[in-house]
Amino acid sequence: MPDKITLNIKGMSCAACVRRVERGLQEMEGVRSAAVNFATEKASVEFDSDVVKSDALKSKVSELGYEVVGAADPAGALQSTVSVGGMSCAACVRRVENVLNEIPGVRDASVNLATGRATVRHDPGWTGLSDVEKAVTDAGYEYLGVVDAAVADPLEAARVKDLTDLKRKLSVGIVLSLLTFVGTMQHWFPFLSTIPRNTMLVLVFLLATPAVFWVGTRFFQGAWKAAKQKTTDMNTLVAVGALSAYLYSTAATFFPGFFTKAGVAPHVYFDGAAMIVTLILLGRFLEARARGRTSQAIKRLMGLKPKTARIIRNGEEMEVAIESVVVGDRVSVRPGEKIPTDGKVVSGASSVDESMLTGESLPVSKEEGDTVFAATLNKSGAFVFEAVRVGSETALAQIIRLVEDAQGSKAPIQRLADKVASIFVPCVFAVALVTFALWMLLPRDPQFSRALLNFVSVLIIACPCAMGLATPTAVMVGTGLGADDGILIKGGESLEKAYKLTTIVFDKTGTLTRGEPRVTDILPLDESLGVDELLRIAASVEAVSEHPLGQAIVEASKERNLRLSSIRDFEALSGMGARATTEERSVLLGNLKLMKQEGTVGPEAENAGRRLADQGKTTVFLALDGKPAGVLGLSDTPKESAAGTVERLKQMGLKVAMITGDNEKTARAVGNLLGIDEVMAEVLPGDKAGAVRSLQEKGEITAMVGDGINDAPALTQADIGIAIGAGTDVAIEASDITLVRNDLNLVPKAIRLSEMTLRVIRQNLFWAFFYNSLGIPVAAGVLYPAFGILLNPVFAAGAMAMSSVCVVSNSLRLRRIWARVRSEDGPPHDGE
Repeated sequence: MPDKITLNIKGMSCAACVRRVERGLQEMEGVRSAAVNFATEKASVEFDSDVVKSDALKSKVSELGYEVVGAADPAGALQSTVSVGGMSCAACVRRVENVLNEIPGVRDASVNLATGRATVRHDPGWTGLSDVEKAVTDAGYEYLGVVDAAVADPLEAARVKDLTDLKRKLSVGIVLSLLTFVGTMQHWFPFLSTIPRNTMLVLVFLLATPAVFWVGTRFFQGAWKAAKQKTTDMNTLVAVGALSAYLYSTAATFFPGFFTKAGVAPHVYFDGAAMIVTLILLGRFLEARARGRTSQAIKRLMGLKPKTARIIRNGEEMEVAIESVVVGDRVSVRPGEKIPTDGKVVSGASSVDESMLTGESLPVSKEEGDTVFAATLNKSGAFVFEAVRVGSETALAQIIRLVEDAQGSKAPIQRLADKVASIFVPCVFAVALVTFALWMLLPRDPQFSRALLNFVSVLIIACPCAMGLATPTAVMVGTGLGADDGILIKGGESLEKAYKLTTIVFDKTGTLTRGEPRVTDILPLDESLGVDELLRIAASVEAVSEHPLGQAIVEASKERNLRLSSIRDFEALSGMGARATTEERSVLLGNLKLMKQEGTVGPEAENAGRRLADQGKTTVFLALDGKPAGVLGLSDTPKESAAGTVERLKQMGLKVAMITGDNEKTARAVGNLLGIDEVMAEVLPGDKAGAVRSLQEKGEITAMVGDGINDAPALTQADIGIAIGAGTDVAIEASDITLVRNDLNLVPKAIRLSEMTLRVIRQNLFWAFFYNSLGIPVAAGVLYPAFGILLNPVFAAGAMAMSSVCVVSNSLRLRRIWARVRSEDGPPHDGE
């Protein structure tokens, strides 16, 4: 199994950068795959650690001209930070590092003398903080505890620093650009008329120089990095464009005679060079600020994690850091507190708000034996639970990991956009050079300055940074919105496939139905017996039985608050039913075979049983004192959300099918009840994947919705596997989309989210690609012969900057659209 590593990469500015990093990593021996996400600034790499080490991957990224910030460790390693007191020199640091590195499960430990902190990178599920305390203490130093988990994320810290730098340079750039513009257009401002033109040009040169080279540092650095790799990117376009205008203006300022001798008017474009840099920097600033909002889902989920837990050890209650909780610990939870980790209640009872996990607003009752989840809120009572899953194994941690993986993944449409962007920049350079040549050769009075301006305009308007943002920002927002509503989408590819579905196949038992029998019909055959009396007698006999049908009858009596009678002489009749005596009456309860054997079934009872069987229901007959008394019908009833979900999917133009191992009659009855036309009955668990494959062979793009282990092969076979969150871990692992709530309404909702996200991606690509492509001919001057229209480089820069902002803003618009969908669908419910 290959190792995995996630690298946080700073310095990428467009899709061409993404392509360069991906290609560079993929070309390394031992690397199996590499996917770079421009919006999240992360690279996910699968590699063989026996061939290539993670440090070599980081070095490769640095060689390509980018910076790796706070890389995660292979195979999902996590880290904990502890405070250590008593260290006084580098020797102390080395000593503490050595003892920490010897602890089982620790992959690496680094100690900072200045901060007094030790960062321990360890395996997922590692529970060795007590070993850390012992190791530090035994080494002669003071263990001061775990540092709050809110320690700054290195990537987030780098983003904040970058935003601050952008803001500072943008402010300076705006001031210098305005002053440069005023100085260049001196004739527009009478109060400057006393200053000689030559003097003013020198002043403008002095203002434009820092505006171009200091404010635009990142563009020139990026262009140089690309040049060293013998390639180009958007930084190259901006740098060459701004530098061309700046150098031409500098030459015209200090060597005007050279131009006048050649018959060319020495115009200057310092204002254009300064404004190009400033406007593109403005776009980068707005883009960075908006991009930060697209990853709020992860931050919100991370913020739910409690920091401490109150555990009971050796009869004493103590508060410890959440990292110190181990499987098997008894954890005490008081009213109003967050539950620290996943576990099972061992004593006490309460109601728990699980809305952060399921979206369900009503609190869920919890008593002994029930499961509780990390970060959910205890509302009323106090209870003690046993920790079952800790750290990275909790449901919340798994959800966070799923959302992170989804936001870092690529949709097929994005891979296409990345390839286009990788060849787009060289093509733009070719067009710009052809534009320059044509403007120097074709006009009767060719002007170098006009040719140069058109050359610069083409370079600037064609910058493909928006192309790199088009897909990942939409995927990040879409998967984040899904996570908020309990729809966990495992990646951009799943989003794109869901949009193309034609058929939805539902497993029956436990997915469309409740997965357990319920009493649906109570038919008295004795005029002296009412419905409640018949049910009460049957439940009294079944109260001592463990058969699922018997338990369903008892449950039905509880729902009606019926008082059961005591019984005696109970006798279980294997495979047929039971016999007993209650209230001095002989009771026989069981199937038709038993009744015929005992001679206690008449035509009326047989007919009633046949009618129920035709509806796919299981029949239970009751006889009192040797005479037929009534018939009970039981079936696995559909979930309340099932019929509405099927109807909604049909309205969306999708075919709906059901697959089950039940007999044809029972399956048809459920299908008819829910409005499902295509029913695949008597399908063995191992054949479900084959049934899905047969649909695919007919040209159907299928989604399989299931919840059990036997659904896993079909979930994998389907184009999209959708697992109900209340199902098994195996089913969830095999699926592409997981529904956290046991609510079938989320199926059409997930498909609608996919449709909306894909629509936004296509809109983004239109703005990013076609908008720039349409702007190139205008910048080249095709409208000049007919309309006299030329595109000033300053306006080209503004248009290019705004294209990136439009793309990110359009992705964020998904929030408003999804809010409208929520209001139309009403509040979430599970229908249970």
